[in-house]
Amino acid sequence: MKKSILLTFAFALASILAFGQNPPKSPRITSESKFIKVSYGQPSKRGRTIFGPNGIEPFGKVWRTGANQATEITFTKDGKFGGTPVKAGTYTLFTIPEEKEWTVLLNSQLGQFGAFEYDKYKDKNVLEVKVPVKKLSSPVEKFTITPSDKDLKIEWDQTSVVVPVSF
Repeated sequence: MKKSILLTFAFALASILAFGQNPPKSPRITSESKFIKVSYGQPSKRGRTIFGPNGIEPFGKVWRTGANQATEITFTKDGKFGGTPVKAGTYTLFTIPEEKEWTVLLNSQLGQFGAFEYDKYKDKNVLEVKVPVKKLSSPVEKFTITPSDKDLKIEWDQTSVVVPVSF
């Protein structure tokens, strides 16, 4: 009898712990097109200023382009990214946000957490492209990266940047 009660209690406690946890604030998202796959942490705006001098992502500083582990982008076919040739493979995606244009970087060092060690691996950049910023009329609550076979769109808050791609 004691065993039965103890097992029931243990099962109930395990269920509460397993199902009672809150989902992460920035879940890992995978977004795909025919030739591109992007895996990134998806933070939310939650009333914060995102980009700029008073934002959580200041202008002119390397950003992991998402949350938590640095964003990774995989090209399944050789192509062009922002007009620059890129070989099929997986890269870490970083950006440097500015008010009027962003620098988008592909780096061959995988497994980075955030941009904390970017300076250590910046010599592994395989390309850098600059793209203009488009101001959106209404804010995007959840950070979003959307690949297609023609471009890679990055949107958050009232900011959108688009990198042309071709295969």
